[in-house]
Amino acid sequence: MLENSAAIISTKNPLAKQFRKLHQAKERRRQNLFLLEGSHLLQEACAVGYPLSQVAVTESWCRRHGELLDQLQHREASIHLVSPDVLNSMCTTVSPDGVVATAQRMPSVAPDVAAGVSLGVALERLQDPGNLGTVIRTAAAAECDRIWLTADSVDVDHPKVLRASAGQWFRIAPQTVPTLGDLGSLNAQLVATTPMASMDYWDLDLRQPTVFLMGNEGAGLSSPALELATHRVKIPLAADVESLNVAIATALLLYEAKRQRQVG
Repeated sequence: MLENSAAIISTKNPLAKQFRKLHQAKERRRQNLFLLEGSHLLQEACAVGYPLSQVAVTESWCRRHGELLDQLQHREASIHLVSPDVLNSMCTTVSPDGVVATAQRMPSVAPDVAAGVSLGVALERLQDPGNLGTVIRTAAAAECDRIWLTADSVDVDHPKVLRASAGQWFRIAPQTVPTLGDLGSLNAQLVATTPMASMDYWDLDLRQPTVFLMGNEGAGLSSPALELATHRVKIPLAADVESLNVAIATALLLYEAKRQRQVG
């Protein structure tokens, strides 16, 4: 068990209040922190050595997750025992599993276009955190190198983004850029999907360095982003289907690139 393990039992405790504030994007930016909810995300953070700030755990969680607790105790994070009611108030999930932590947000840096990319995704004005998390998870599975996200999109460390990524956020977290135009000097073909394209996506040679440009859930890519593209392709759809979910469309493109590269 923890040292000094008297549990926090009041939801009005300052620590509980701080965690609840992080449910809001403006507070995550102000405090420069974000939330990690659940054992799986904590395991993934520990696996890559991501620094944690504060950790709140329930007594029953400690009994069930002794090995993970040992890992946390060997890190610099402060660990606090809290009652189940307090932990529930600190989380955004409906049924938290007994642990939640805060971590420092990633610093904003200029896009490193000189680093090179083999397979990447650039997302413009994406708004749904579930979509972003799913794209991250899929990109990791397809061995994607890089993900970029325009600054007018959903927060990259929104709690739902991290959960939907199934922990892959820690391995391929998106890098924020002002606009997709900042990627114009990448040494890769920039591929946009549009229903007006004449070429099906599987007919384009995706064995060379490739970055897929993906747009907003409702509006798609902006005109400047379409102009930036070196190639435009379409995903064929049945006549009565208007479009695909952006995460599904991204998965199709990434796995076609993976298929082409495997068959040579």
